[in-house]
Amino acid sequence: MGTPWIEPEVLVNLVHVAGDAIVIADSEERIVLWNPSAERLFGFTVIEAVGQSLALIITERFRKQHWAGYRTVMQTGQTRYGTQVLRVPAQRKDGQRLSIAFTVALLRASDEHVQGIAAIIRDETERWQTEQALRQRLAVFEGRSESR
Repeated sequence: MGTPWIEPEVLVNLVHVAGDAIVIADSEERIVLWNPSAERLFGFTVIEAVGQSLALIITERFRKQHWAGYRTVMQTGQTRYGTQVLRVPAQRKDGQRLSIAFTVALLRASDEHVQGIAAIIRDETERWQTEQALRQRLAVFEGRSESR
């Protein structure tokens, strides 16, 4: 019984129907793949996003840090985030801020050279807002407890 084979069309369909945003950027940080869930999440159509920098969705505050990290990953071929869920703020086309959680995977050529990065992204704004509200309530409660 050999290795199961998945037809390329099935993989294309998977990317198209996935509930999470799937974004791939090349070594120069240009978006090369933007699935329908990325359109829904960020508000940019595939035509608007493909060919653009990831700065499209990165908040101004974190761009410098992002670029430095991206360049390092492209130069070294290493990332410490391969299996970790990252949580950061992002921005939509309309300027609205959101909280996203994502994982990344380095995409390598047959010679092992890193050609780009794939990210699978989901909106966690509601979870983040709930946690912030709970933290604020806890701070108020702890403040009352300390004053007794």
